[in-house]
Order: sequence, then structure tokens, then C-alpha cells
Amino acid sequence: MDTTLADPLIGRLLDGRYRVESRIARGGMATVYVALDIRLDRTVALKVMHRSLAEDPAFVRRFIGEAKSAASLSHPNVVQVFDQGTDGDVVFLSMEYVPGRTLRDVLRERGRLTAREALEVMIPVLAALGAAHQKGLIHRDVKPENVLLAADGRVKVVDFGLARAVEASNQTRTGVMIGTIGYMSPEQVTTGRTDARSDVYAAGIMLFELVTGGPPYSGEAPMTIAYKHVHEDVPPPSSVVPDAPPALDALVAAAACRDPGERPADATALLIRAVATHRALAGDTAPRAGETVASLSTPGAAGPNATVSIPNTATAPAAPGHTLIQPRPQMPEGRGPSRLWRGMPPAGRFLTVLGAVMAVAIGLTGWYFAQSDPIKVPEVRGKNIDLARSQMEGRGFVVVVGQGVHDDKAAKDTVVRMDPVAGTEVDDGAKVTLIPSLGPKMIAVPDLAGGTEGAARERLAKLGLKVDDVHRIESDTVARGLVLSTSPQAGGKVREGGKVDITLSAGLLMPDMKGIPRDQADAWLREQGFQVEFREQADDAQPCTVIAQDPAAKAEIDRNTKVTLTLSNCNTGFQWPWDGGRFDIDGDGAVLAVPNVLNKSVGDARRELQAAGFSVKTRKLRRGGGIVRGQFPMSGHAPRGSRVTIWY
Repeated sequence: MDTTLADPLIGRLLDGRYRVESRIARGGMATVYVALDIRLDRTVALKVMHRSLAEDPAFVRRFIGEAKSAASLSHPNVVQVFDQGTDGDVVFLSMEYVPGRTLRDVLRERGRLTAREALEVMIPVLAALGAAHQKGLIHRDVKPENVLLAADGRVKVVDFGLARAVEASNQTRTGVMIGTIGYMSPEQVTTGRTDARSDVYAAGIMLFELVTGGPPYSGEAPMTIAYKHVHEDVPPPSSVVPDAPPALDALVAAAACRDPGERPADATALLIRAVATHRALAGDTAPRAGETVASLSTPGAAGPNATVSIPNTATAPAAPGHTLIQPRPQMPEGRGPSRLWRGMPPAGRFLTVLGAVMAVAIGLTGWYFAQSDPIKVPEVRGKNIDLARSQMEGRGFVVVVGQGVHDDKAAKDTVVRMDPVAGTEVDDGAKVTLIPSLGPKMIAVPDLAGGTEGAARERLAKLGLKVDDVHRIESDTVARGLVLSTSPQAGGKVREGGKVDITLSAGLLMPDMKGIPRDQADAWLREQGFQVEFREQADDAQPCTVIAQDPAAKAEIDRNTKVTLTLSNCNTGFQWPWDGGRFDIDGDGAVLAVPNVLNKSVGDARRELQAAGFSVKTRKLRRGGGIVRGQFPMSGHAPRGSRVTIWY
């Protein structure tokens, strides 16, 4: 039965981005899946941490930090870390997907490599480790399982910093060692301290294994192997494979020296020696760091698309290739076996080691229970930053207020984020960082007047604003199609992502001249710069008034446009516009004098006509006008209540 069918992660979309498609392998700390990044449409490898680790807040914090460090490491021989994320109880890394197989797979198939082949694998591995050491990153778990041979022959190192993240978890406290027992340096076994020279030691052990086909030490229990790392020198490869060259023996001896002070200072220093050794063996034809090992990358049975796996999990805890979490024994100091130890019978040696392990266990138990109980970080998001800080400090936390961030939903000066998050178990006096909200981000509306609509839209979009309504109004000062104004006006503040109305110039619009007397229409249009022509036709309208026009009313026009006005017949007698009796006439049928209101303000004209006993109708000729430029009837007498039309 395919175990992947029962895997609940298969088919799941993690973090709204990664669709899990199949499981590659399962190791001691994580399971690796092939997934599709639907956002970038690329295949990635997802390393999902086991639940026991993902539930540990201390591990998650360190894991995120180590992921950031690993992501900053860009090197052709390092599996690139793309992303880190959490989805509920799932903590994962998104990494470069490298089809191929591990160096452990190669050893299982080949048994061992020639000296030159081994160096051609180690050179790119050391180049990757050297780049990490230059950035202050220590791998801590260098072994064949963490070296991938891509289908195209590239050599890649994986899992930078993961062992360090595990060591920081609540499951592993002082006195516990993390790593793969067969590749641990003596100082890693005895003190837990690691630096670049610890990776150099592991690289030396791995080189020994590549050439000989097996590790330098073996034993039924992990403590047996750990003891040998501390008290026995790594034998030369030629002691197992007689044809191994002396130069390779010297390289392994330098890298795997028990005294870290006598090893190469870092992987780059060992890389220089490895290249020189390869040149000596190959007649100065050594590959540069990063060259491929195509002859090893394509197995006969696995095919070109074989899947890369992480370290396998086996039931035997002492297997040399597995990452372990083990109590650290107390070892006698010194580089060589002591005379006392050599003289002990086997039973005495066993009791000595057992006593040391028990002493460590008792000490760890006392230390563990002496620690103060962890406390949980309270939830203060949404509270005023000053109040939240006071409450946290009152509970013994060290509070740091970070730089504020804009937030559309959180009110200004309230806590919007905190690190660590609420519910995290921490020690008394732990530091908590609070991030206050600056409220919604407000954008000042720029001055867009005089620009085109397209330029206005582009500028607003760059500021994170959108165009809402677009209006057009007449303007005799701003060219057609250019921006007249905005709402809110320039300088006003709008929330980021908000909308702005734009008013564009429609240029000059042809006024509605219908009903205006001929002389008044002619005078006003010529004053505006138009060329005017008249034609007459018989009509029932008031004589010599405009009954039609070309261009039509509200048409967009330019100055000096030719305007043709059609008039009702000017030769008929004058008729009053009495509207069929729609005006009031007092008992004596009074007829009143019509005041001339030309060139007066609209307000004054209306009041004067109404005071004289007439109703008033106003018609606009041009936007912004406020002075009467036409009147009908303009003089004479009319019954009380008659309507007088004025144009302005």
C-alpha cells in the first residue's frame, strides 16, 4: 500500500500558496514533499517539521531565524531556501526542488568512490560550507544524507541551520547533543560547542567514508562511537583501502584532527587543500568549486528523475547516518587514551562510562527542576500601546516598543503585532516587542490641474489611489480634456487605496440662444469672438428672436467658430409674450412698464423685475457668468404677472 495515500497533507494547500502533491521521504526531524507554488507556478520541495517540534514555541522562533539566515545564503552548491511559513500546526520550509539522489544513495550503490571521485564531490561541498562560514553560518550536521547529486550532476548541500534550531527547542536543554553521531567532532560530543571547525571535522569523516565505503568508527551504541571520536584518532584511509594515496591520508588527518586548533580554520581553508590534493592526483586538472559530478548523479536503476531524499529513519538508534538527540557523556580530557583507561578491564570501563552517564542524568534532572516555570505571553493586541506596556511590565516582562506600522483596521496607538505572540511560553523577565498601529495610511492628493486625464490616473495609481467619477464642465480658460480640479482638492488626505473624483475641462460649449432677440444674440456672440450669420423663416414665435442654431446647444466648439442663427420673421408686428393668460391681472386689468435690466447682476435683475410685478425666468449662456446679457421683453408694457426671460 502506498503510504502517501494516507498522508493528510497530500492535496492540501498550505499558506494559500503551496499545493502538496507527493511525499519524497521522511526523516528524523522532518518530512519532505514535492509541492507546486501556485503563485509563481514552480515546483518546490517542502520540508515539513514533525509535529513534536512544530508544537515547541522555542523551536519555531529559532527555526524562523535560521530559515532567514539560510535564505540569505546564495551559492550554486547550496539548496536555496525560498520561503518559511506556518499553516495552523504545520511549520515548513519552501526550498529549491533538486531531482536526483543523495550521496548516501551513491555509497549504497557503489560501495565506495575512487580518491579522485571523492574529491570531486567534496570540492563543491566544501565550497558551499565555505560560503556559509564566511557569513557566520555553521551547518552542524554534515553527512552524505545532506549532500544531493542532481540529475544534471550538480552537487548541492541541504539543511543549513536545522540542527541549531532543534537544539534551541524545549526538548533539548543544556547537556544534550544534537547531530549525527558518526560525524560529531570531539568538542561537539564533550561540550556541545560548535564552530566552522566542527563542520571541517565532519567533512573529514565524510571524505574517509567516501573513499573507504564506511565510517572510521563503529559500535553497538551511540555512546561507544562518541567515545571513539573523543579518544581515538581517525585512521588513515589507506589502512582500509591500501591503494588510497598518501596525499588523501594527509588531507583526512588534517580535517579530522581531534584538536580543533590544529584543523583548517574553516571549510574554505580545507577547500584549498582539497583542490591542491586533487591537482596532485590528477595532474593539475582539478575541477573548480561548483563543477558537477555527472558520473555519480544518475544511477542505473533510479532513472534520471529519481527523487532526492532526506536522512532515512531507522529503528536502530545507533545507525551512523541518522541525526540523533542524545545525552552528552562526561569524557576524560586529553587527546590520547589515558594509561588508567588502557589498564582497565572491560567491566571497569563499562562501569566508568555508566557512572558518567548517570551523573550527567542526575545533574540534568536537578537542573531541569530548578528552572522557573515558564509563563505565557498575554494577549494585548488591540489595547492602547501605553496601557499594554504598563500591564506587560507589571507582569515582569521587558517591553520594547518597535517602530509603528500603518494598519487599516487597527486604531492609531493600539498594539497591532507582538513578538513573541500571545500564548507563547517564555521565561520570567523575557523580552516582548510591541508594534503600535499608526492608523490607516493617508495619502495627500497631488495637484493635478492642467494635466491630462491619463497622466492624472497614472500619478494617482503610483500613490495607491484610484479614480472614481470623471466630470466634464465648460471652461474658457483651460483647454479641452485637461484637469480642472479634483475632489478632495489638492492637498486633501485620502486613505491609501481610496478614490478621487476628477473634473476635466470640456472647453467651450455652444450656448443655447433660442428665444433671445436678434440684436442681443448678435452683440453677445460677437463679443465672445464668434462669427455670426442670420437667416429668417416664418414662425409663430415672437418676431426676430432665435428659433434655431448651428452648432447646436452644448456642442464643443472653438473660438472664431461660425455660428448660424435662424430667426422668426422680423417683419411681422410686435406681440407680447403673455403665455395665454398664465399671469395675474388685477381687477382694473393694469398693464405695467417692463424695466430694462441689461448689464445688471442676475440677483439684482430678478429682484427688480419681481418688484415691478413680473415673474422671472433665467437662462445661462456661459458658465461663470453673472451679468444679464439678454432680456425679453426688454422694454414697453406688459400685463401684471407676465414672464420676463433674462440670459446671463
